[in-house]
Amino acid sequence: MNTAELVELAQQLRVDSVRAAAAAGSGHPTSSMSAADLMAVLLAHHLRYDFDRPAHPGNDRFVLSKGHASPLLYASYKAAGVLDDTELLTFRRLGSRLEGHPTSRRMPWVSTATGSLGQGLPVGVGIALAGKRLDRTEYRVWVLCGDSELAEGSVWEAVEHAAYEHLDNLVAIVDVNRLGQRGPTRHGHDLDAYARRFRAFGWHTVEVDGHDVDAVDRAYGEAESTNGQPTVILARTLKGKGVASVQDREGLHGKPLPDPEEAIAELGGPRDLHVRVQEPAGARMLHSVGTSALELPRYDRGHPPKGVATRDAFGRALAALGDARGDVVVLDGEVGDSTRTELFAKEHPDRFFECYIAEQQLVAAAVGIATRGWVPYASTFAAFFTRAYDFVRMASISGSGINLVGSHAGVAIGQDGPSQMGLEDLAMFRAVYGSTVLYPCDANQTAKLVAAMVGLDGIRYLRTTRGETPVIYHPDEEFPVGGSKVLRSCGEDRLTVVAAGVTVHEALAAADSLAAEDIRVRVVDLYSVKPVDRHTLRQAAEETGCLLTVEDHHEEGGLGDAVLDAFLDGRPVPRLARLAVRTMPGSAAPDQQLHFAGIDAEAIAAAGRLLVEEAIVR
Repeated sequence: MNTAELVELAQQLRVDSVRAAAAAGSGHPTSSMSAADLMAVLLAHHLRYDFDRPAHPGNDRFVLSKGHASPLLYASYKAAGVLDDTELLTFRRLGSRLEGHPTSRRMPWVSTATGSLGQGLPVGVGIALAGKRLDRTEYRVWVLCGDSELAEGSVWEAVEHAAYEHLDNLVAIVDVNRLGQRGPTRHGHDLDAYARRFRAFGWHTVEVDGHDVDAVDRAYGEAESTNGQPTVILARTLKGKGVASVQDREGLHGKPLPDPEEAIAELGGPRDLHVRVQEPAGARMLHSVGTSALELPRYDRGHPPKGVATRDAFGRALAALGDARGDVVVLDGEVGDSTRTELFAKEHPDRFFECYIAEQQLVAAAVGIATRGWVPYASTFAAFFTRAYDFVRMASISGSGINLVGSHAGVAIGQDGPSQMGLEDLAMFRAVYGSTVLYPCDANQTAKLVAAMVGLDGIRYLRTTRGETPVIYHPDEEFPVGGSKVLRSCGEDRLTVVAAGVTVHEALAAADSLAAEDIRVRVVDLYSVKPVDRHTLRQAAEETGCLLTVEDHHEEGGLGDAVLDAFLDGRPVPRLARLAVRTMPGSAAPDQQLHFAGIDAEAIAAAGRLLVEEAIVR
């Protein structure tokens, strides 16, 4: 397209953004209008994408980080010929693919769901990493950001990581339109303020008038010719560009234009231009992705005497999984010697990504890598996933398949104290839509669950333990997701203790103690916290009359609530009691921590005696 045609295409994108928002009665047309020239030039001259083959390995990737500007994205799809005008005007309606913020569940051309600001660039870093180190193809990642979202710390985690990795296949386009939701942004139209920050991290910077299509064209070309550095294009634009009544004016964010018909006329009226987007060059995968028989580590029951830490079993199982599957990749938050991902790193350095202490970027990179068909495992301390929870939430909205592993969970970590203790993680991950939450208690169980995670959908979370725990299962034992294991049971059981992870061993010790007092206790290892084994729990309730849950986690949202959920189907709820961490722990030895929290064998036995005395059973 020549200059005049690019201008016309940009005007069409503005008009269609106004029309879509007007039809919906809501939306963000002014935020779309500011970036229309940037999008028109990208679409017509620089993006290489086969819309008929969204999974083409050579396709460029476009991420609309400022997801509220979705009318612009949908208008671009119309210009590219993959949406028609009728569908464009279903924007934000029930059942429409054209949601208020784009999601990859509904749109095959959307790489990742956006709308929570500050996430597009971190995910784009993950996609670019996959291109450089895994796919080894020549695709480019284009991320359109808003200036307001540059206040997010996650953006600067991404900026530093992209420069460190020399991601010259990554281009950030910042729509500097000066206005946020409630008024001016921190730096307004001061492009140099943004440029100084990006340059300090090692980015190539280009400042441009975002409404001069020729200048934008040259800026994109400069980005494509830059080697060894990611590029940011800082484009000075005007919110609501092209309509005098709204252009560069406050108070119009997230609202359809007051008089859309007049605005459309001012923009020159509707158009029906179509742009032929360049298809990617033929791409071939240079990285071999093979599979072979999986040989998980095997541990003998009762050996070694002190047991094996489930984090150790996780690390060894992960390395074995990497041997068997060439599509498995691992990311770590600079704690690989503690999480044991270092074992994978030593065996498969080409598929290991060190994200340092930047948990938002850690999860975002996993999401980005997963968009390219790889199977990521991302690991850090369980407590530190709280920093990245919004990324986990958005990954679920994207339908992303990622494996997250949290080590050093619960008070059982001991002397490090509460800042390092994951005591909220089970609740956090259980609340995620479509998630799977697993909490193994021994080495063989851990190994099997690490392997099982590969075949699951959605967000998969595995909780591991720092200290050694006894090996109680045979290496050939199977642990289906959604199942549990009954470890003690007889016809005279008067109580069921439900435990997971470290508390399984405390529950077994308590059951042995109570058995010596002629009090029979059933013990259930609920290693699958979500989905939960409703059948076994309901059977235990019917046969023993009382359930006692014990967990190394706060009482809200964890194991106890998972068990309770098994009875929320209208049937009578059984007698249920809970032992959980109800106080703020300090520093102490692991056994002291369990005792002070009231979740050790002694506390379980005491609670069991009380429940058996008070419950009406048999």
